[in-house]
Order: sequence, then structure tokens, then C-alpha cells
Amino acid sequence: MNKKLYLGVDVGTYETKGVLVDAKGIVYSQKSIKHEMTIPKPGWAEHSPDDVWWGDFVNIARQLLNDKDISPDQISSVAVSAIGPCMLPIDKDASPLYSGVLYGVDTRATEEINYLNYKIGADKIFKFGGNALTSQSIGPKILWLKNNHFEIYNKAAKIVTSTTFIVQKLTDQCVIDHYTAANFTPLYDKSSLKWSNELSEEIIDITKLPELKWSTDIAGYLTKKASAETGLPIGIPVTVGTIDAAAEAVSVGVRQAGDMMVMYGSTMFFIGICEGNKSEQSLWSAPWLFENEFALMAGTSTSGTITQWFKKEFAKDLDSDEALQILSEMAEKSPIGSKNLITLPYFSGERTPIQDPNACGIIFGLNLTHKREDIYRSIIEGISYGANHIIETFMQSDFIPNKLFAVGGGVKNKIWTSSISNISCLSQELKSKTIGASYGNSFLAALSLGDVGISDIDSWNKTKDIIKPKPSVIYEEQFKIFKKLYENNKTIISK
Repeated sequence: MNKKLYLGVDVGTYETKGVLVDAKGIVYSQKSIKHEMTIPKPGWAEHSPDDVWWGDFVNIARQLLNDKDISPDQISSVAVSAIGPCMLPIDKDASPLYSGVLYGVDTRATEEINYLNYKIGADKIFKFGGNALTSQSIGPKILWLKNNHFEIYNKAAKIVTSTTFIVQKLTDQCVIDHYTAANFTPLYDKSSLKWSNELSEEIIDITKLPELKWSTDIAGYLTKKASAETGLPIGIPVTVGTIDAAAEAVSVGVRQAGDMMVMYGSTMFFIGICEGNKSEQSLWSAPWLFENEFALMAGTSTSGTITQWFKKEFAKDLDSDEALQILSEMAEKSPIGSKNLITLPYFSGERTPIQDPNACGIIFGLNLTHKREDIYRSIIEGISYGANHIIETFMQSDFIPNKLFAVGGGVKNKIWTSSISNISCLSQELKSKTIGASYGNSFLAALSLGDVGISDIDSWNKTKDIIKPKPSVIYEEQFKIFKKLYENNKTIISK
């Protein structure tokens, strides 16, 4: 077999996936590896860069190449995505000096956010970078490192994110895409698309940040050392890469203004391609993966992670591998509205739209008639109310979705997908391939060489099903209560 293949790898919060795909979108091999997210303290979230980010990439590459019909010389290019934005200090040899501090689920830099907002001014920060300071912002996390581990901060040759780290291990080039860089608030100037110390020189010397490029630019070429570790051919091109959610959006055909991805995973994430360089206080904004294109984004702090928590703590009697499926089947027997239960899914604070890292979860309305399946269904519906709150915020920002593309492991949960359509009154498209970000990366790898055009993703991944909404008065009323629960209790449910 002499087919030209494109390698896409994605490192997620709990799993790494890799896939080899040809120019027609046919999958020749795919692999996955589970890993853990470390929570050293409440509000902290970390990965081991060597073991998880680079270690998983090496293992995935070698597993893919071990398939009997795959030859290394068939690999034409590589594209990588990973969770983000993350904060990792590295030395001059690109060796980690600390654990990888994860994206918005890590809320350790709350004091630094408050300090920067006070010193610079929240409005000024938003106007400059198009984003308010939140737990998603990397600037405050760098300042946290400086305030708490100055010796590491001082030794760092660069501060990078997860994708940058992997690409640098592959190519010796330290680069970052504009989409990811926009999350380094307040160090990224959205109007000039450049790093800037205009607002805060005390955070970091911007020469210690990666070089800015576009996602499908070639970052560099696979080194002899990386080839020896991964088994991949020396000299093949490696793209700059991006954050996992962006690659996931590409994988299902999000490519033009009005398209919106709804990602069902450990957290929920939303990306809408918009007309022009928009900003919204309750959402995030960034240049998209390609020049002269822009996006609005949103994300929850928890979603699939709550179902995992519930399985671990309240379903110990069920087979671990099948527990979530069994719980979903049980929950289907609970009526819409979960017998008047309403869950606030803020089990690790919340990102958009309330931007409250101190928010806590609530299961409201419990009585002695409720069963396990009612509570589980209420959790799914609570996550869906949170998603609808985000969609509502997009619409209030004059972003009206033309299409919703559903993607991620959670699309297998029928209650979850149907609840979001029923609550939002919007249809969702399900694609035939639900591999996710790694598949999007393989497409971006082919795109970087000019072997496909952007519209070819529609033939790579065709629409399989459409989830049509079935509006319910119960959902309409409960959504109103959902929002009131937070507003009425936020002063007493903060940590």
C-alpha cells in the first residue's frame, strides 16, 4: 500500500487519540490512550508534560505504525492539538520546569486576576485583547508562577502551552497559533495580532513567549531525535497546531460564518465562526485558525466530569465499563424535568457565561421519592441548561447560529443531546465520523500541504443524523428557575 497518509494526534483532558487518514478522509488506523488529570489542591488541574503530552504522542505514533499495513514512509505530514490554553515553563532545552497548568478548569490564579483587573482596569483589558480576565486566561497564571515559584519563573527560557510543547519536541521550533495565543490575556493585542507588553510588563518579557503563526503554517520538520523516539520519518512537515476544541470544530465541518460547534466532553465547549472581529464580555474571542477569520467561544468548567464523578461515587454497584450507559438507560425512565429536580452544574466553578470560579453546584428540589436515575437525569439536564445559557448569550451578542454541529464522546448520550436541542429549540447535526479533534488534525495536516481544500471536509465527514428539537413547557420553566438559582444564591454558594 503506497497511499499518502496524514497523521492527526489530539491530547485531551483524559484521553489521547491518534488517527491516520488519506486524502479522501478514509481512516486507515486509529488508536487511543487513557490518562489522568491531577488535582493537587481544590481548584488546581495539572498534567505531566513528559508523561502525558509527549509520552502519549510517542506511544500513539508507535501504535499507529505497528499496524501491519502501515509504513512510516507513507506519513506525509503531522498536525497536533491538545487541551488549552495551558501554562508550562520550560528551560532552554525545552525541558519542563513545572507541571502543565491546565486551561480554565484550573482556578488557582484568582488573586492575580483580581490584582490585574484592579491595577490595569477590566474595561481596558477587555478592549485591548477582546477578552475579560478569567480562569481561562494565561497571563494571570504566569503571574501566579512568578508570585509563588519565582526561582522557576526566573529560570524559564519560555512559557508555552501544551500544543507548543509537543510541536517543539517534534521540530525544535517554539511556535503558537493565534487562536491559542488570544487566550494569553492581557499579553495578546487582538487588533494587531501580536504579543504586547503595553498593559503589563510585570507578567513576562514577551520574548519568552512562542513565535506567532497560523494553525496550518508549517512549524518545522521532524528532527532526528524525534524520529528515533516516535518512529516517524525524519524531515516530514509538522504544522503549528491548535487547541483541541478548534480541531474538533474542523472535524465536523465548522468553516463559515454562522457555523457553531457544540462539543460534548469532560467540559462543554462552543465555537462560533463570526462575521468580523467581535468581542463579548461574557464570551471569549480570538482570530480563527486562518487569516482574516474570527471566532467567539464559550466553555463550561464541568459536564462529562460530573457524570464521571456520579459514576464513581454513586454507581459502585455497576460494572465500571458500562456504568454510564446503564445510568443513561435508567435516566430515560425518569420524566422530563427529573421530577422537578434542577441541578446547577458548577462543581468546579463556572466559566462562561457567569465567569465565577467560586461557584458551587446545587441539586435543588430533592425529596424522598427521588431515585438515582432522577438525580442522574437532573445532572444531564442541568448541564444542558448551562449549555442553553451559553447559546442564549451568543444570541444576545448578535450571533445567530445557522447550524449546530454536535461532536465529542457525549453525543452517544441520547438524553444529553436531545435535552440540549429540546431546551434550546435548535437542531443539531451529527456527522458520520465522531473521532473528534485527531480527525480534524489529519484534515489540517492535509490542508497544510495543499492536498485538500477547506470545503473538502464536507465530503470527508458527511451528515449522518439531525437531532430535531421537541420543545417542552417544563424545560422552559425550569430554565428560568435554573438562572434564578444562581442569581439568588451566588453569595452563599461560593467557596
